[in-house]
Amino acid sequence: MSAPQPAPSLLPPSDRPSSDQYVLTLSCPDKQGIVHAVSSYLFMTGCNIEDSQQFGDHDTGLFFMRVHFSAEAPVTVEKLRASFAAIGDSFRMEWQIHRPEERMRILLMVSKFGHCLNDLLFRSRTGALPVEIVAVVSNHTDFAELVGSYDIPFHHIPVTRDNKADAEAQLLELVRSENVELVVLARYMQVLSDDLCKQLSGRIINIHHSFLPSFKGAKPYHQAHARGVKLIGATAHYVTADLDEGPIIEQEVERVGHDVTPEQLVAIGRDVECQALARAVKWHSEHRVLLNGRRTVIFA
Repeated sequence: MSAPQPAPSLLPPSDRPSSDQYVLTLSCPDKQGIVHAVSSYLFMTGCNIEDSQQFGDHDTGLFFMRVHFSAEAPVTVEKLRASFAAIGDSFRMEWQIHRPEERMRILLMVSKFGHCLNDLLFRSRTGALPVEIVAVVSNHTDFAELVGSYDIPFHHIPVTRDNKADAEAQLLELVRSENVELVVLARYMQVLSDDLCKQLSGRIINIHHSFLPSFKGAKPYHQAHARGVKLIGATAHYVTADLDEGPIIEQEVERVGHDVTPEQLVAIGRDVECQALARAVKWHSEHRVLLNGRRTVIFA
């Protein structure tokens, strides 16, 4: 049962300053009193709940919550985090508080297929994605000119069997130096080491060119065509040491007919990949995705 809310602002939502908006996300063992504790805290600190979503997973015994709230009195995110820590500790929460207007700093990685890269660059430029693309890394130079047209630094890091460890060290240094919050594999066709996956756990998203679990290996759309499939899809998921087995964030499918050629399947599939990856990146950057073991909770 939620505590009573403070009086709403006299300003309509469109006129309120964006600087007083915050997002709280949390997960913890499910028990009574979590919602009451959170809403009471926000009430006592002079905050107003704009939107709240929650989910209790009976299978894992975990509770998940995302609260978008506004602060009527001037306050800093640091003070909010400091004052909420006691509640977080009492319920053994994993929690974060963010300002929604702060665009997440992301790094894109690509090889020789540029459709997802191009899509994310355009969406970011037009404001459709609330992110700041701080760099693009590739093991090839094919898209250096495209990336340069967006005034984004392009880093060519070749990868061979002999230099893979050094290449990943360069990547990690770039992640640290640019304060990268999310790495996106936009059709980056290199298998990452277990150590790199662990270091970027929960902060690296991949787009898989099929509806997992499905046709794996080379030419998945040609495999699908040979099997006469009627649906093709794409899967955006977090990267783990288990190849293509990370927690799924989003999937997209498209129905196809018997007369579609393998080349047409490839074209359709690329559109599907762009849609699934863009939604996954958007939801992650808006702090709408919470990890639940090998699964995810999406407050979209």
